[in-house]
Formats: sequence, structure tokens, C-alpha cells
Amino acid sequence: MDVVPLLMLVAGSAAVAGAARRTPVSAPLVLVAAGLGASYLPGVPEYALDPHVVLPLLLPPLLHTAALDSSYLDLRANIRPVALLSVGYVLFATVAVGWFACLVVPDLPLSAALVLGAVIAPPDAVAATAIARRAGLPGRITTILQGESLVNDATAITAYKVALAATVGAGAGWTEGLAEFAVAAFGGVGVGLVLMVPLHWLRTRLRDPLLQNTLSLLIPFTAYAAAEQAGASGVLAVVVVALHLGHHSWQVDFATRLQEAAVWRVVAFVLESTVFALIGLQLPVVLRGLGAYSGTEAARYAVAVFLAVVVARFIWVYPATYVPRWLSATVRAREPDTDRSTPLIVGWAGMRGVVSLAIAFSIPVTTDGEEFPARNLVLFLTFTTVLGTLVVQGLTLPVLIRALRLPGRDARAATLAEAQAQNEASRAAERRLDELLADERNALPPVLADRLRTVLERRRNAVWERLGGGNPLTGESVDDTYRRLAREMIDAERTVFVDLRNARRIDDEMLRTLLHRLDLEEAAAYREEGAD
Repeated sequence: MDVVPLLMLVAGSAAVAGAARRTPVSAPLVLVAAGLGASYLPGVPEYALDPHVVLPLLLPPLLHTAALDSSYLDLRANIRPVALLSVGYVLFATVAVGWFACLVVPDLPLSAALVLGAVIAPPDAVAATAIARRAGLPGRITTILQGESLVNDATAITAYKVALAATVGAGAGWTEGLAEFAVAAFGGVGVGLVLMVPLHWLRTRLRDPLLQNTLSLLIPFTAYAAAEQAGASGVLAVVVVALHLGHHSWQVDFATRLQEAAVWRVVAFVLESTVFALIGLQLPVVLRGLGAYSGTEAARYAVAVFLAVVVARFIWVYPATYVPRWLSATVRAREPDTDRSTPLIVGWAGMRGVVSLAIAFSIPVTTDGEEFPARNLVLFLTFTTVLGTLVVQGLTLPVLIRALRLPGRDARAATLAEAQAQNEASRAAERRLDELLADERNALPPVLADRLRTVLERRRNAVWERLGGGNPLTGESVDDTYRRLAREMIDAERTVFVDLRNARRIDDEMLRTLLHRLDLEEAAAYREEGAD
């Protein structure tokens, strides 16, 4: 791809995603719709998905950011439903949807139909959780969906390789298929376990935030490439490493954490925006390749496969939710909050995404000198399934969540827990401060010692104040007012510094030093809106 079309794609995607953030519609849906519309505009170049770019270059950082934001402890607590969805459901959907497609589409071999089933089996790693979070799903359901999306790509890619081998006549029986799956799964986890400790050790030893963030950007690609070279699952290696790094991120210095969070937010925003826009832009490429299939015939197959994908998920989710509870008292005690709404939401939140398209585009055109059976139709059915799930389920999932009136995040309970945690931490800090000040080597003037105690006191009281009433005139809490006034004061200082630079009383290097100091103070005093 030339540089100009690539820049157009990234810039256009970012602009649409930025505009979508101001609308009630989820950004992935807006981006897909924009891509569909742009694909037929004159002058817009053709963007064909290259699986050699999407899988090794786009998938690792997207998985890495999702895993960094995940909770290892929450995933471990929900390992049963996550495993049943990310492994069991993907394999079930591969067989069920493939078998159904073989029955519906004339002359489609079962092996090629299973390739289609594996391609469209995994829900997307970004769309479901993005929509779920915006809709305010309970934390456990979000954890299950997120955990599923972290691992299911590895299952689907392995199932695809087995089905493809059967299609090209390379021979892949049940024994060989299970062996390949075991090698990919255990090998990917093994590579991740081997890499995670030295990578974390290196992160904690580097003292330059720029070097640490450069390493952070390289980590997902390194883990993915190392696992793939070993014949294992690069997806699982990336996820294992990222979960470990995220769980131990507190051991990295604050400058790296602040910079790393900002860097990965930008990376995730650009990649996610580009990926969903690319989905919409594939329509002309897919339609042009239909060939012998008429539009009506292909549309009929598309609707049938889409319905099969939706139904198959519910057929798996409901037994996977209730059968273990019926059979085990331990499961019932561990998961007391599972009600009728949980499998309904999980079943409907099965949006497919760019990984399915990337795998579909990687299907070889010819096998042993002969054309792959109905390759163009497989591409079309993959595209329509991805589009159908994103639009139909993506638009209706928030409506379904509101209709079920699910209990959202208890803001007061969360604030209370935060206040109690901050109180314990502040008490420990006070005790440590008293120990330090008792040492003559740490002697401070009383004013400075009192300032340290004042900072601790304000930090402890700030959270408790959010539980109380606000200012009757502004509705602000005392802490909100403090942060706003501190920011106003910093703005006044910043204006003076700029005026002094413009008057040539200080140079630009000194201005940057002074502004950086103010930026750090503002970051400490001001909490971004919505961070609570």
C-alpha cells in the first residue's frame, strides 16, 4: 500500500472515531458504516485486507492493550466460563456452522465449510467489550466477554489450520487435529511464561522512560513472533505476557506508567479506528469476487449463515451456563450472581470483527493446482456475518441491556471502597513519615513537615468528600473545587511564563522547564473528568 492511501485511511478513521465519541452510537459501528460509504466514493483507493499485515502487525498490539486492561484475578475467578466460551464455543461453532453451511450451500465440500466455520467462529476482541462498557454492563459479564475475546482467536486460528489442511488434502484427522491444537495452546502459553519474567525484569531495571516505552511497544510483536516461530500460538503468548505485565505494573516507576498509558491509548485508538474502517472498505473487494453466484443467491446464503452463527451461540451458551451449576454445588456457590439475563447478554454479545476477515483473506486461491472450493463465497459470507453481527447485535445490545435493567456499577459502593483503601494507605504513610522524621538525617523545617502531612490529609479526605453533599451553589465537592482552583492558579502562572518568554526575559528552554513543572503539578492536582 502506498503511503498516501495509508495516511488517508488512518487520518480518516481517526476523524470519524473522534466524531463518533460525541454520539450515542458505538464508535465501531460508525466506523464500519463510514467505511461502507467511503468504499464507493470516487477517488477512494481500494483497501484489500492483507492477512500478512493484520495478523502479525495489528492483532498483537490490540490483544496486548486489551490484556493490559484486564484483571488477572477476575479472569482467574471466571476461568470456567471464559474457557467454555473461548475454547469450547469456538470449536462448537466451527463444526455447527460449518455443517449447516455445507447443507445450505450446494456443492460446498464439508472441509471448505468447516474452514468457513472456523473463520467466523471467534467474536471480536474489541467490539463486544467496547459496546458492553459503554452500555454499563455488570463487571462479571464484561470480564467474561473480555476474557473470551483474548483467547478465542488462538482457538479459531488453530481450527482454521486443521480444516484448511483437510481441504487441501494434507491429512488432518481427529488425532492430528487435537495434537496440533495442544501444541499451539500449550506452546503459546509456554512461550508466554518463558518471556514474561525476563521482560518484566528488564522493564523494572530500565530507568529511562523512553527506553521503557520503546520496549513496551516491542513486547507484543516479540511474544507473537517468538511463539509463531516455535509453531505455537502467538495470540496466547501475547496474552500471557500482557496479563503478567499488567498485574505487576505497580513495580514500574511512575514516569513510565504515565507515559506508557498515554502511548498505548493512542496506539489502541488509531489501530481500532483503522481496523473497523477497513472492515467497511472491504465491500467492493468481496462483491467483485462473487463470480458465478447471483446477488439474490449469495444474499440468501448470507442470511442463513448469519442466523446459524447467532443461534449456535445461544445453543452453546445456555447449557454451558446452567449445566455446570446443576451438576456442582461448588460452581453454584462460586457464581451466585448468575441469573437469566447473564446467558442472554453473553449470547447476544457475539460480534465478529477484523480477525475473521483477515483469516478469510489468508485462504489460498489454489490448492494443489486447483481453485479452493467456493473461496470467493467464503469471503462474502465472512464479510456479511461480520457486518451483520456488528450492525444488528451491536445496535441492539445496548437496547437489550437497558430493557433488562441490569444493575450497573454501584458508584457509591465503589467510592466507599476507594475511601477505605485510601484511608488505610494514608495511615501507613503517616506512620512511615513519623519514622523518617525521627531520624536526624531526615530533619525538615516544621513548615515542610506540616506540608507533607497536609498533602496526606487532603488525599485521604478527598474521596470521603465525594460521599457527602456538594457545594449548594455549584454542586461540586470540596475536592472538585480544590482541583478547579488549583488549575486556575496554574493557568495564571503559565500565562505569565509565556509572556516572559515573548518579552525575551526567559528563553524557550527555560520556558519548557517551567511548563513541564506546572504540567506535573496539574496532573497531580487535577483528575480528568470521568476518571472516577
